[in-house]
Amino acid sequence: MSSLSSPVSNPSAAGAQPALVLDRARALAREAGFTEAGLVALPYAEEARDASRFEGWIQAGRAGTMRYLERTDEDGRLVRARTALPFPWARSAIVCFALYQSQKIRSIDPAPEGSGWIARYALTGSRSSRVHPDGVRRPSDYHKVLLKRLKALDARLHEEFGAFESRAYVDTGPVVERSLAVAAGLGWTGKNTCLIHPKLGSYGFLAVLLTSLEASPTLKTAELPDRCGSCTRCIEACPTDALIAPYQMDATRCIAYLTIEHKGPIPEHLMEGVGRQVFGCDICQDVCPWNAPRRTPITADTDLEARPELINPTLGWLGSLDEQAFEQQFNGSPVRRTGFLGLRRNIAVAMGNSGQQRFLPWLEAWAAAADSGLRTAAQWALGRLRSASDSDRRAH
Repeated sequence: MSSLSSPVSNPSAAGAQPALVLDRARALAREAGFTEAGLVALPYAEEARDASRFEGWIQAGRAGTMRYLERTDEDGRLVRARTALPFPWARSAIVCFALYQSQKIRSIDPAPEGSGWIARYALTGSRSSRVHPDGVRRPSDYHKVLLKRLKALDARLHEEFGAFESRAYVDTGPVVERSLAVAAGLGWTGKNTCLIHPKLGSYGFLAVLLTSLEASPTLKTAELPDRCGSCTRCIEACPTDALIAPYQMDATRCIAYLTIEHKGPIPEHLMEGVGRQVFGCDICQDVCPWNAPRRTPITADTDLEARPELINPTLGWLGSLDEQAFEQQFNGSPVRRTGFLGLRRNIAVAMGNSGQQRFLPWLEAWAAAADSGLRTAAQWALGRLRSASDSDRRAH
């Protein structure tokens, strides 16, 4: 982490707008509710390297159908490659980290038969987070929770520095948050391509506040050294071989992409590898020594608590939800991103991988679905369970 000079005590006294320093930016970010924060001057030293890597990743087709990542400007340049393309006025970025691990339960731990797994980040949103006008308490989407905190941070900065331009983003803007986080000294990029903080691990949301404020010339940010060493646990553990090499991920094979971003049928040769994951995947993080239960802390952030009913949910319960119940259950949850039919598709795959014959009625009903993603998944799962049943009968 960088060391900086003390913050200016009277910004208006000097006439010119004062520079932003890490100590103050970090303090205000923590005051707003974030676990940790860093500051980076723009453009940062390794921006050309990161831009080249991003461009190569897109050109290789690793982004799958996430076309928003391929958006270009009028000159054909990828807008996410360099911060200056969409935000030529930006001179600094405050990168905030919000720890969301509130349970020590991992996807790789023994689980009840017939249960699914929802990625840890999507378990967030305490039902006590917000009260609607109808008096019903519903969970808050982490995007809204963290955006509210970024806006509070932005307001405090405006109080101290006066007028300046800014933009706040939580997973939604044309910025590569992980690259900015590494440049801000918040961690290093692991072999699983996740940001790893040396004390907090990788279970953290990243939120970025871009500003037109100059960073202090005394700012001496430096990337943290890569501490993955010779470990390749994440690569070896990925069931679909999405980690094609250290620090390289093919999203088209990633379970998180397949169960969230991808629409339509999941390729059949990847369905077995999806396992019991019904929304997202934590495997490459759960096997990481930097996330070992004895090492990583538990968040005290009540807005990012795990909802107990979503931890190892039974596939039967999930499969029984109709569209109205799905909307009610996952209102304010990231799980809504996959959509009702997308979640059913994922449930069908998990049912097929469960080995549980009791799921045949669900799959038989879904095998004739109009939606091709659900239909294909159900037919595959039916074939898998029936084949397993035939094998059992022959064995006896």
